[in-house]
Amino acid sequence: MSETLTETKNLLKGGEFLVKESNYNDVFTPEDINEEQQMIIDTVVSFVNTEIIPVYDRIEHQEPGLTESLLVKAGELGLLGLAIPEEYGGMGKDFNTNSLLVEYMAKARSFSLSLGAHIGIGTLPIVYFGNEQQKSYYLPKLASGELKAAYCLTEPSSGSDALGAKTIATLNAEGTHYIVNGQKMWITNSGFADVFIVFCQIDGDKFSCLIIEKGMEGLTLGAEEKKMGIKGSSTRQVFLENVKVPKENLLGEIGKGHLIAFNILNIGRYKLAAGVLGGSKGALEQSVSYAVERQQFKTPIASFGAIQYKLAEMATRIYALQSACYRAADMIDNKEKELVAEGKKYQEAIMLAAEEYAIECSLLKFIGSEVLDYCVDENVQIHGGMGYSEELSAAGTYRDARINRIFEGTNEINRLLSVDMLFKRAMSQKIDIMSPAMAVQKELMSVPDFSSDADETPLAAEVKAIRHAKKAILMTAGAAAQKLMTKLKTEQEILMNVADMLAELYPMESTVLRTQKWIEKSGEVACQTQIDMTKVFISDAMERLNLHGKHALQSFAEGDELRIMLMGLKRFTKYDTFNTKEARRRIAAKVIEVGKYPF
Repeated sequence: MSETLTETKNLLKGGEFLVKESNYNDVFTPEDINEEQQMIIDTVVSFVNTEIIPVYDRIEHQEPGLTESLLVKAGELGLLGLAIPEEYGGMGKDFNTNSLLVEYMAKARSFSLSLGAHIGIGTLPIVYFGNEQQKSYYLPKLASGELKAAYCLTEPSSGSDALGAKTIATLNAEGTHYIVNGQKMWITNSGFADVFIVFCQIDGDKFSCLIIEKGMEGLTLGAEEKKMGIKGSSTRQVFLENVKVPKENLLGEIGKGHLIAFNILNIGRYKLAAGVLGGSKGALEQSVSYAVERQQFKTPIASFGAIQYKLAEMATRIYALQSACYRAADMIDNKEKELVAEGKKYQEAIMLAAEEYAIECSLLKFIGSEVLDYCVDENVQIHGGMGYSEELSAAGTYRDARINRIFEGTNEINRLLSVDMLFKRAMSQKIDIMSPAMAVQKELMSVPDFSSDADETPLAAEVKAIRHAKKAILMTAGAAAQKLMTKLKTEQEILMNVADMLAELYPMESTVLRTQKWIEKSGEVACQTQIDMTKVFISDAMERLNLHGKHALQSFAEGDELRIMLMGLKRFTKYDTFNTKEARRRIAAKVIEVGKYPF
């Protein structure tokens, strides 16, 4: 992506996609990947195919030393240091490029989790919040794989309530060391980690973060957890009993550990979306391969309409997720560059950029993990009885996928967070939601305009649908806020309905923008599959959006008020009908032709 392109983009603020329109020239798509990024993708794919897949069964059985040695090999290729600045032994690549690593590493399954935890939540706290001494000492060794990292936040009594941690750190009488006592659980990489990023309460009430090293007396580990999936990753409890930690190992500032935890989670949520995108593509590839080979009634099952529906639906949801992921990653990347140009340090800039788009990160986390769950479930179904057998990989990918709806904040928490953050940004006037919401209220009371705008440009109907979808959300969320006021925060069902409406809108618009950009470059005829995917996705998304809105409105309105809003909802979620069966058959034909996700 050229600097000129970056400079001319009209960036929306976080959450502003609800109230403003974007131009397709302002979005980054997979088709915009540059030569250097493609080289990194090729390196990752080669590493996974040659180093991981041949030994995957050994990884799943946690052969001692194997994952650690593979991490070192990844470090030799530079894959552990993409996000680490060059002066500390890394490659200093941008957010987009780091996201590509996560996406294409997903095929490594359990190993991708081990690597992802190391380069993400394990290393980034030091990259972004470490002082010069900490960065100089730890980062080169983390980049090479000499040191492996783990992130210790969750405790037996605090999962989603991260700030409720009970691990205590108290400065000793000499003022030289913190004495740490507590227990952490579900800690990825804990079995072999050398560096532990540990969150604790200094003096019992100041949420803070310490760097604790393997070998410090009093740090012990529980047995490996027996997990449903991701069996090849190390997951243990970490026990801290009077561990003496030099006070120089304080990461960031006392009492500001939440800045580390929440900012790393924002990035982690996006990276999870990138990872499950890669996993979804892998599940589709498994599905089409089996469907082409498997015969019933002397015919490949890939020729059956019921199977083609599944292949097409998987591909369509992946296309929408992919479009949304690349759009969001580029917004974070461009915001970071903008802040650096204004004089911010890189570390502060990336944190502020991720915070700016925290709404999009939360949305993508639960959108993506649920797309993956759909894909792996249909993959098992297409495999039939063999899908339930551990002989093939369909069963393993199914088990591995389930954790993603729990990681990085459960999907329920992220639904609630996305709406809460949107309302807070509106109340603090960071984005103007009130004006467009009032305009929608006014439109509801006016006579509907049923005239045709006769716009025959490509995807004109889809662009109109997105504009109306925004009105449906503004009407529903605005009415809920006006009616319930402060009580709304306790009405989780309504908040989740609104979150689900947002989760339909963002990939809808991202998909249209991507396809418009593709049509501009290649023409309509060459983009038939992309157009089919876009129309199929929006057709179904508008139906789902209507249902989410109806559930919300019926929860707090009644009588004439409800009747008027339901009529408005129906008006705003109307979409021209077309033959989705034939469109899906065309999409499936493309998937079968190439043998995998086609884009």
